[in-house]
Amino acid sequence: MSGKTLLIVGHVPSPNTQRLRDRVEAGARSLESGTVAVRALSPFETRPGDVKGADAVVLGTTENLGYMSGALKDFFDRCYYPCLEETQGMPYALYIRAGLDGTGTRRGVENIAAGLRWRAVGEPLLLKGEWREEFAGKAEELGVLVAAGLEAGVF
Repeated sequence: MSGKTLLIVGHVPSPNTQRLRDRVEAGARSLESGTVAVRALSPFETRPGDVKGADAVVLGTTENLGYMSGALKDFFDRCYYPCLEETQGMPYALYIRAGLDGTGTRRGVENIAAGLRWRAVGEPLLLKGEWREEFAGKAEELGVLVAAGLEAGVF
């Protein structure tokens, strides 16, 4: 084990959002070498030490009233200052389950991540509109991408 840890912080208020987080986790765990430890927690379970102990983070949220979920906002409220100095440069990815367009949700998370000086590893995965089965596959691909990049030292 290389000692690298991927932390998945995903809000899962419904069976479909639980499935998304599970698929991100499954994708991240699918690497055959097994050199990246994967932890999946709810925003409410995640503590500053979990973030400080990670080498990359995948954030998952629903779009709630044009903003991130209250659960993810709570996570940031509790972890922002304790993590501010120690996690600068943290690679992160974001997926959003949006009933509308996800614009406000994306902006809110990106603003907080910028304040933390975290680095996005790519464009957010925006899963918008009515549920489509392809969302689960895209979530799994995101998990694979982030874990593979972490394992290869790309970020």
